Amino acid sequence: MTHLWVRAEQRPNEERVGLTPEEAAALIAKGIRVTVEDSHNRAIPIDGYAAAGCEIAAENSWPSAPSGAIIFGLKELPEDGTPLPHRHIMFGHAFKGQHAGKRLLARFKEGGGTLYDLEYLVDEDGRRVAAFGYWAGYAGAAVSLMTWAAQQGGGTCPPVATYPGRDALLAALGTQLDGTGAARPSAIVIGALGRVGTGAADLCDAMGMSVTRWDMAETAKGGPFPEILDHDIFLNCIFARPGTPVFMPKSALAQDRRLTVIGDVACDPDSDYNPVPVYDAATTWAEPATRVHDAPPLDVMAIDNLPSLLPVESSTDYAGQLLQSLLTLDALDQGVWARAEETYKTHMKEV
Repeated sequence: MTHLWVRAEQRPNEERVGLTPEEAAALIAKGIRVTVEDSHNRAIPIDGYAAAGCEIAAENSWPSAPSGAIIFGLKELPEDGTPLPHRHIMFGHAFKGQHAGKRLLARFKEGGGTLYDLEYLVDEDGRRVAAFGYWAGYAGAAVSLMTWAAQQGGGTCPPVATYPGRDALLAALGTQLDGTGAARPSAIVIGALGRVGTGAADLCDAMGMSVTRWDMAETAKGGPFPEILDHDIFLNCIFARPGTPVFMPKSALAQDRRLTVIGDVACDPDSDYNPVPVYDAATTWAEPATRVHDAPPLDVMAIDNLPSLLPVESSTDYAGQLLQSLLTLDALDQGVWARAEETYKTHMKEV
């Protein structure tokens, strides 16, 4: 019997999950065994999983799961260097030259396991079957606006925390912007036609902002793009890959600019293809923005688990998208799983 083991997230400020009780019940009905670890911070309570028929395991007990179990989580594993013998479904962040990713792949090589990277679960046309992109863009734009609002008072963005839902986020953000006494800022969204860019632009629209929407047609000539400097906020929503132009080179920091906030929602500072190479490390919930230039200030927001700002909505949305693929876990040599494994094997040749 195919056995899916949903692990608790061990990263701070990560309350999302890739499987809700409703989807778990559908898997069990298909004949898939589902184990869900207890969690002290998951946004969706464990009781619902038990009621759906899932087996409940202790938090963070996945290393001792049966060898045939498929371990399913979202964010990265603890970097303890231990070999990884299981098959894992997760966001590995390991196929674009990330240094931490190289260490992760070395652990898989040593343990003999396999990584089915959620970012590379694609259909026959190469399109991702499930993504948190919309909520990443939505939350990323929100935190970027919080950063801008803090600048108006001469400060930096305070720590952020999860919200019970979108309405609560919009209400709190609106109050914060109104408190600045300033007109709404302008924003440029690059990657506006994708999931991430759509979410970012929707948040800006909800806040009554002027939004310039760019996508492949506007960036086809290659960067840099001085038009970015004419906006208050730049939201980068482009999936970094070989050939992605540099949108904001370091040389732009010293140029005349209106720009004071970059929201790097794509957040690939550790990649060789980073299109915003003015910073070199992701930001955190405790320190959402890093200042890369003074007078005038330029702050970069680059949190790499933004959808967890709205964990219930983002989890529910993502789990619904992923369900049809999870229902085919008993055929890992076919479809999305076979394509993901081939991607993994290709990158493992470099380890």
